[in-house]
Amino acid sequence: MVNDLHDLMHDASRNAPHDLGDIGAVLHRGRSRVRVRRVGIAGGTALAVGAISLVSLGWLNPATGDLTSAQVTRPGGHSVQLSDALPAVEGTDYRLLTSTTNESLDRDNGQRLDGVTDDGLILFRDGPRSGQLFPRFALMDPGTGIKDWLPALDIGQHHTTAVELGEERLVLFSTDSETGGAGNLMASSFDRATRRWSRTTWPGLPSTDRPSMTAGPDGRLYTPIPTTQASPRPGDADGDTFDLWSVSPTDGTDVRDEHLRVGAIGFTDTSLVWTDSTNGATSQVHVRDLTSGVETSFDPQLGEGCDVIDIEVAGEHLSMLQFCGLDDSGLRDDRVQVMTTDGEQVVNALVSGLAYAQLSADGGFLTLMVDGPEAGGTYLYDTTDGRFIKISDATSSWETGGGPSPEDLLLWSTPVNRGHGATTWLGELL
Repeated sequence: MVNDLHDLMHDASRNAPHDLGDIGAVLHRGRSRVRVRRVGIAGGTALAVGAISLVSLGWLNPATGDLTSAQVTRPGGHSVQLSDALPAVEGTDYRLLTSTTNESLDRDNGQRLDGVTDDGLILFRDGPRSGQLFPRFALMDPGTGIKDWLPALDIGQHHTTAVELGEERLVLFSTDSETGGAGNLMASSFDRATRRWSRTTWPGLPSTDRPSMTAGPDGRLYTPIPTTQASPRPGDADGDTFDLWSVSPTDGTDVRDEHLRVGAIGFTDTSLVWTDSTNGATSQVHVRDLTSGVETSFDPQLGEGCDVIDIEVAGEHLSMLQFCGLDDSGLRDDRVQVMTTDGEQVVNALVSGLAYAQLSADGGFLTLMVDGPEAGGTYLYDTTDGRFIKISDATSSWETGGGPSPEDLLLWSTPVNRGHGATTWLGELL
């Protein structure tokens, strides 16, 4: 079923590291915190059905193009378009740290870079794939390529997603569903001192068919449980809503209903940030100080007819991924609006063919991955000085890496083998 989904989305729209010296020291220096982010997973087995295709807005309409010529209405504040980006220069704008290549992902999950730990090691995942029934994990030194293989994780073929990659522990979450339907969330924690895995389930936590988790600054994992679902019409004011719950990563009895109705959520180091809804015309963004409990709200000033698909929160910045319908020529109007958590507008990235958007750990730069033959590629916008650069000229349609990463590090992918495979790159911004 996953492979069929990839084929539909595709129609609509080796592993030697670079020798760059002491990369471990590069990754370890200047680290303030690992970004906390909401991550979702696809339920069900992954063996022999191919890697997962990138979750893209491309299914809405495959048309891409130049938003300037389409005369799409601009939202308020400073705006940039893909044509504004300058080509990035390796060695000046960024430097490569390592890469991994999968020649074919059509029926093989291959190998992934699943994020970077606080102390500069890559969580490397291998499989499940042909000839290897279950996934295995390693902590890889990006400078030497040496992999410290972890003890086997007894998780079967369930898909796992990294939610915390610390110096003391790694936390991956998954569901117990084998069909992709509603399931119960569970966390697998690896104690790096004892080198042992442990599993936590929460009998008091409602099951969900839209699993996602965010690591909060208080050490808890937050998960939205669906309550209402929007109509598929762009600009729907109601949108999807969720009841927010939180759990302890290690104590299955520690489950808390936060008694808060939310859309999308995120965290700064001190605050919880949420919208009224997702997949709808969100009217307010709310910020709650986790120490004092004081709440503030502001109008994000969305463009007309825009639906908020998701948000990202990092540092004191907030990004809102939006779909704003189609223009008269059928061109998709995708946007990523960046603002501070005080409501100050920073930039609106007007994009056609947006596949993925992500803020860095400190909110210092915004990554945009874009599909399409004309403007496809990976772009970076510096939220401090307005620098806008293009890292690559194409983006793989496969989900080949991700997870928590420290600030100033970037994961991106490019297609190989006529799009059947992909190379995932890890770079440091300069």
